[in-house]
Amino acid sequence: MKTKFLSISLVALLLIGCKKGGYAESAYATADSAAVVSDSVSMAATQVVEGKQFVKTAEVDMEVKDVYDATISIEKQLQSLGGFVTKSRMEAQTLSEDTYNTSDESAMLVRKFQNQNRMQVRVPTQKLGEFLDFINDKKVFLNSRIISAEDVSAGIRLAKMESERQAKTQSNISQLKAGKDKVNLDDNNMSEANLQKYSDEILADNLKFSTVDIFIKEPKTSVAKIPIINTKNIDNEYKYNFLYDVKNAFVEGFYLIQQLFVFLISIWPIVLIGGLVFYFLRRRKVFVKSEE
Repeated sequence: MKTKFLSISLVALLLIGCKKGGYAESAYATADSAAVVSDSVSMAATQVVEGKQFVKTAEVDMEVKDVYDATISIEKQLQSLGGFVTKSRMEAQTLSEDTYNTSDESAMLVRKFQNQNRMQVRVPTQKLGEFLDFINDKKVFLNSRIISAEDVSAGIRLAKMESERQAKTQSNISQLKAGKDKVNLDDNNMSEANLQKYSDEILADNLKFSTVDIFIKEPKTSVAKIPIINTKNIDNEYKYNFLYDVKNAFVEGFYLIQQLFVFLISIWPIVLIGGLVFYFLRRRKVFVKSEE
C-alpha cells in the first residue's frame, strides 16, 4: 500500500512539472524512479531505474534574446560538462530587403532579418538534466521541448546472448577439419562478431552521451543598414554614348556591305544563271513586239 502511494505521488509530481513549464514533453519512462525532478526538466531526463538502461534524447525549440550570445554560452557550458558539438548552423533569415537611393553615387540597402541557429550536441547522460536546466534559463519563450528515454535493457541482454552464441559457434568451428568450408564458416562468424561489436559500441556511446537537438532564434526582427553604390545611376551613365554608338554604327554598316558583297560572290552561279534567264526573257519580249 505504501509503495502504491509513493508511485502515485511521483506521477503527480511529473504532471505538475509539465504543467508548470508550459510545454509538451514525451518520455518513455516509469513512475518508480528515484531521481529528483526539477521544475524545468522532465523526469525522463534524470530518472534512474534499477535494472533499466535508457538511451536519452532531447529536442528543444525556443526563442532567446541574442542568438550569438546564447550559442557561445551553450557551447561553454557544454564543454564544462564534458560534452561536445556535432553540428552548429548559425544563419540570418532575411525577411525583406529594399534599396533606397540617397545620391547619384550612393544608396542604402535596408535588410530586415532574424538570427537563428540549429545545433546538435552530445552531453554526458548523467549531466543531461543539468544541461537542459541551463539552456532553459536562456529562453524568452519556449516553443517546444521533447525528451525521450528509450528503454534498451532487453536489447542489451540480447546483444550479450548473441556474443555468447558467436563465441560458442567459433569454438565449434575451430574443432572442424581444415578445409574450404571451415574457412567460409570462420569468415562468416567473424563478420557477424564484428557487426555485433560495432552495434555494441554505438549503443554504449548512446548510453554514455545523450543527443540534444537545439533550435534557437530571436523573437525580434533586426535591421541592417548597408551603404552601397547607386548602381541604377551608374547604369544610366554608361547606357548610351552617342559618338561611340555612331562610330560603331558606321563600322558595322561597312562590315555589313563587305559581308553582302562576299555573299553575292559566293552565289555567283545563281546570279549568273538568273542574269542569263532575265536577258533571254527580255530579248524574247522585244522580239515578239517587233514582229507585231
